[in-house]
Order: sequence, then structure tokens, then C-alpha cells
Amino acid sequence: MDNRISKKRIVVAGGGFAGLNFVKHIDKKLYDVTIIDRNNYHSFPPLFYQVASAGLQPDSICFPFRREVSRGKAKGSSFHIGEVKKIDASSGKVITEYEEIDYDILVLAMGSTNNFFGNDKLVDTVYTLKSAAQAMRCRDEILDRLERASIEKDAEKRRQMLTFTVVGGGPAGVEIAGALGEMKSYILKRNYPELCENEVTIRLIEGSGMLLSAMGEKAHNKALQYLAELKVAVSLNTILKNIDGETASLGDGSTLYAGMVIWTAGVKGHDVAIEGAEVTVGKGNRIVTDEYCQVPGTDDRPIYAIGDLGLMTTEGYPHGHPQLAQVAIQQGRMVARNLSRDPANRVKFKYRNKGSMATVGRNRAVAFIGRMCYTGFIAWLMWMGVHLLSLLGMRNKASVFIDWVWGYFTYGTSLRLLLYPARHPLAWKWGEK
Repeated sequence: MDNRISKKRIVVAGGGFAGLNFVKHIDKKLYDVTIIDRNNYHSFPPLFYQVASAGLQPDSICFPFRREVSRGKAKGSSFHIGEVKKIDASSGKVITEYEEIDYDILVLAMGSTNNFFGNDKLVDTVYTLKSAAQAMRCRDEILDRLERASIEKDAEKRRQMLTFTVVGGGPAGVEIAGALGEMKSYILKRNYPELCENEVTIRLIEGSGMLLSAMGEKAHNKALQYLAELKVAVSLNTILKNIDGETASLGDGSTLYAGMVIWTAGVKGHDVAIEGAEVTVGKGNRIVTDEYCQVPGTDDRPIYAIGDLGLMTTEGYPHGHPQLAQVAIQQGRMVARNLSRDPANRVKFKYRNKGSMATVGRNRAVAFIGRMCYTGFIAWLMWMGVHLLSLLGMRNKASVFIDWVWGYFTYGTSLRLLLYPARHPLAWKWGEK
């Protein structure tokens, strides 16, 4: 008898940290595994800000799924490109724009997207950093402004072109603001001699009273210090309400010229249309699960929601676990191991906090490992080491390491290329008439 006939089929929707770690740890002898993702590559979100600031090329932090599933722990899985449009839980089907895929077990790992807190008009006016494509768009706009400002004769227009506003004081916001501050302090005089440092305005706006609030007061104070050293103006307890052109309206009724606005203020779970099952969506558009990451009421064809998309409440995390890479990695591995063992021996998810860290430029970082807090150069080295080890592929690790070392000693980069997107020719699309 062909063993493949008796295998159950697992469909994994999303190939981020959660989905890929699930695929690597599930027993392929027991299951046929299919990954679905809108992109044909896995990307590394913690370094999107370096792509946006022209510090790294996007292919240094992205890795093709088809190469990953052809080797190592993910070998034996298959990959299908597509974006999940609907899930029919009653018949066990995942529907993308291209096909319908049957499943016996479904793992939802699509992650999170930008949260505009009900103000969806901002979608068309701000730049975001939730994908490699968004980071590249951000990079092109920054470089375009620098180039156009270099030849602009009107001083006021030049200042407007060189105004950047970052919204959100979490790790992503602090890191991109720090990268822009380094550009202002170190890169401008070397690569753009036509521009003066005092013509560049960089602001960081945070709605609460703290930067890096999840990391505590010491991290907040250090982030403020580092950003001040990089000449980044920080406004706390300030909420951006709307943008008209490049003018921002704030929560207190005042306005300011915002220039290029980079939004990092919040995330929410991806929208998932599920029919045929009673699915509860909680705070942050996250799908409520039990302590095994399973969606309640989906026992016949189990559905699991892991990573940023899942909302599991426990005594230690009454509002759900933080939407961090470590949570996604640990949940992906736990669910895979539970499905690979006897159901009587499955374990509940227990998050092991391995620490948190953020960098605000070269030699400037904060890191909390266990009960220890590290700052400055040591924390920066730790941050680099953790991120290098987390990248997929030796080529990517080597490429990023070389770029970092070269940039550290020369303050330069060969990556500051402004590539305007070309128009596609009008062409017939497969399956369309």
C-alpha cells in the first residue's frame, strides 16, 4: 500500500517565522505539507528598516521558499504561491486567487499588518515597513528626496523635501528614526555635499509617554539619549490624526509640516475570511485560540492560529502574547511537535522570554537578556550577533556581515541606488479573459 495515500494533508498559510518553523519541525513521514504565501520568499522583518535606509539589499534578508523546501528540515514540503482569500472550514478548503487546496489540518500563520486604528485614510498617505516591498518603496522615496533636494535652488522647498516624520516609538520606529539620524549626521556630508545638516528635520512621534515601552524605563531613557545624539526630535504623548498633503494634524488640534511620514505605530492580525466555523476574533484582529494554539470548535478539521495572528490568553499574558518573532518561532515548533506525537502527550504552549533588544544606530543599542540589561556597544554587538544567526542561508549571513563591517568602517554603502519602477506592458494574464 502506498503510504502517501494514508497521509493527512497540512496546509500552512504564511511562511513567516511561525509558518516556516512549523514546517521545519513537523514529521513529513506522517503528513503531506503545503506552504501558501503571497510571496515566493521568506523575509526577515527585523531588518526591513535597514533596507528602507539603504543599508542592506532586500535579497540579503529574503530567502526563496523553493530553495528552503528542497533541503534541510523543510525538505519534503511543497510551496504554492497565492494569497488566501477565503477558508471553507466545513469542506476543508483554502481558496486563493489561483486555486482551491484541500486540507485535513490548517495552520494560519499569515502574521500581522499595519494598524491605522480606524483611520484608514492614512493607508494612501504614509509609508510603512511591514514587507520587503514596502521597505524598498520607503528607500526609493528617501533617496529621491535627497537627490532632488541636492539640485533644488529654493531653500524652503529643500527643507520640505528633507523633512521626515516617524510615527510610533516601538522598536521599528526607534530603529528607522535612528537610521535616518545616522544619515543626517554621517552620510549627508560624505555623499551629498550640496546639502547642509541643519536643513534636515527628523521627528519621531509617539502616542504614549515612553519609547520602547515594552522594555521598560531604562530602555526609554537610553533611546531618548541616543536619538538626541543623532539629532532626532522626539515628541511624546502626541497622536497623529490625519495628513493633508504633507501637513499632519495632531491630537491636540495643532498641525506641523510632516514631509515624508513613516508609519510604525501599530500592527493587527491579517484579515481572514473563515466560513463554516465559529471563529472568535479578539483585540488587534487576532484569532482566539486555546492553549494548544487551536481554534475552538474546529476538531473535525483542526485549524491552528500561530504567531502574530493568534490570540492566546493565559494567567501570565491576560491580553495575549506579544507579537514578537520569538513567540511565533516557539508556537510554530510546539504545534508541529504536538501533531508529530501521540495526542495524549501533547503539551500546552508556554512562552519562554529570551529577552528583547533594539538598536538606535552604530554602537547604540539596548538589550535585556534575562535579568541583565546591556546598553551601548556591547548591546549593539549582541543585537548584530542575534540577527545574523537568525537569517536563513550562509550567503545571506555573509552578505549582511560584509555590508555591516564595510559600512561601519567607511560610513559608506554601494547600495544607495535609486531604482524607479518601470511600467509593465499591457499583457494577457493567466486565467483571465
